Amino acid sequence: MNPCCQSALHHINVAIRSVLEIMDGLDECDLPKRPTPGKFSVGELLEHLAMLPLADLIISDGASQEEMAAFYSRTSYSTSERIRQAFQDNYESLVQKYGSLTEAQLQEEVSSYWGASYTRFGWLLEILAHLYHHRGQLHSMLVHDLGHDPRVSLFE
Repeated sequence: MNPCCQSALHHINVAIRSVLEIMDGLDECDLPKRPTPGKFSVGELLEHLAMLPLADLIISDGASQEEMAAFYSRTSYSTSERIRQAFQDNYESLVQKYGSLTEAQLQEEVSSYWGASYTRFGWLLEILAHLYHHRGQLHSMLVHDLGHDPRVSLFE
């Protein structure tokens, strides 16, 4: 596997492990809590985080808006157990895909349905950034809105 991909996947795994550790301090009754009306609940944000590796991988393969809408409509992780399993499965899909790409494929440009264009390696970095962004939102939501400091290290 390309060493840059290996490094990016490692940092994606760090983000996922820290979210799973944050989840260890939550109860099922915490999932429906919605600190800001009209925004994600704790559970919805966790579900979005768990979906991210696979959803963004599909986007990075050039999926259409209709294909993504179908993916989101048929994909649901409604419990902590399903969220945890989705993190593992979706991360593994990402590892398998990027482990099979050649150097030339990593440099191929792929456009999203909204017009963003990146190399396949660039999309991997976008997935990493997307996970870290929402993990920060989760941490802030818990600490500042719900008064629950998970006391989890977010970085190695």
